[in-house]
Amino acid sequence: MTRFKAAILVGALAFSSGNTANWAVTVQDTGTSHLIGNPDAPDKLTEYISYTCSHCAAFAREGDPVLKLAYVGSGKYSLEIRHLLRDPIDLTAAMLTHCGEAKKFPLNHRTIMLSQDKWLPIANKASQAQIQRWRLPDQAAARRNIANDFGFYDIMKQRGYRITDLDKCLNDNAKAQSMAQTSMEDTQRLKLAGTPRFLLNGKVLKHAHNWASLEQQLNAHFTGDNDQ
Repeated sequence: MTRFKAAILVGALAFSSGNTANWAVTVQDTGTSHLIGNPDAPDKLTEYISYTCSHCAAFAREGDPVLKLAYVGSGKYSLEIRHLLRDPIDLTAAMLTHCGEAKKFPLNHRTIMLSQDKWLPIANKASQAQIQRWRLPDQAAARRNIANDFGFYDIMKQRGYRITDLDKCLNDNAKAQSMAQTSMEDTQRLKLAGTPRFLLNGKVLKHAHNWASLEQQLNAHFTGDNDQ
């Protein structure tokens, strides 16, 4: 049995026996990101994502569930999800995932990511009139237009949100500016190119770009092979 499979088994047995709290349901909103898991975890994993990135959607399908069960749930790892914003569509989606209480973020994030194949193709078929609607000088109005044209309103309504709640989130220009500024600063400071990207205890994992390669890096960390 591999070390990774053993971690899955031990985690599942611990939760089912009631001996260990499931830290994966603990979520904190930092303002521009969300921290999932034990804030005092000895190992801290950071995931940089873009909602318009197909590789990020693949990681949400393949990696997120296992990562939370085998690593975050035990309290030994925390997971911070941060945003690298590529365009106004990305920013609009990110602001919607932040809408509401912190505990809503993980499912908001997963819902937007797993429906990417339905809404992202709209960008490739957009008319010039639509593109202009997404680039209005009134940025809050532009985000509302994006939410409407890409079906984000309908997606989030399935999560129990009202249009008025979503518009309140999208109209928050101060938050939009803060998220965009943080994204730019992180990109420059860490020299990040492309998503998803991962950091372990503040160090960029150079060769981890999907679940398979991230698993290898985490296993290397377990065994003390830190050539990352």
